[in-house]
Amino acid sequence: MHALVSRGGWTRGGEWIPIAFVDEHAAELLFRHKVIRLLQGVGLLSDERTELLLSWRHTGFSVHDRVRVEPEDQPAVERLARYIMRPPISLERMVWDGAGEVRYRRKQGHESTGWNEREVEAFDPGEFLARVIMHIPEPKRHLVRYYGWYSNVSRGKRRKAEAESGEVGGAAPDSCAARAEARDTRAMRRSWAQLIKRIYEVDPLV
Repeated sequence: MHALVSRGGWTRGGEWIPIAFVDEHAAELLFRHKVIRLLQGVGLLSDERTELLLSWRHTGFSVHDRVRVEPEDQPAVERLARYIMRPPISLERMVWDGAGEVRYRRKQGHESTGWNEREVEAFDPGEFLARVIMHIPEPKRHLVRYYGWYSNVSRGKRRKAEAESGEVGGAAPDSCAARAEARDTRAMRRSWAQLIKRIYEVDPLV
């Protein structure tokens, strides 16, 4: 799993509390505990097996949180998001002349740019397409999720609270913040093609 996580959080009153650091080992232990207890809860692990796994010295999990991006560095935020949302194949490592086999070069490191036979695997076009389709998620299965302050539920509650407070004060139900958020949403919908082009480097309108 990859995640873009803020270095802090908001209280119920809207106060921002920064977090100086996250202990990787503590997060690893917590992650292991949550996963194993989840498997135990659905009946895939017995109580004895659960206690055995939790007693292992090496957890089998790892957490890496050393990549930090400042909010002012928007290009770095975009590069990190593109890395997280990278497509299953790289067009730079694929060759197809439109008729014959698809040749795809394995990832051998940053220095490898050759096309020798040891680095290249040939596919029938139909087989290659089938392998790519395997990465397409099932209908209504979300690969990107938003939690906490950014979740749809939290944003909906804030809009509802703003609308109710506007009605109590005799003002219009939609506050300035709600109208601004609606404008931002419309702008995002208009730029969907540009966002897809940024991530996948392919213009969907062409």
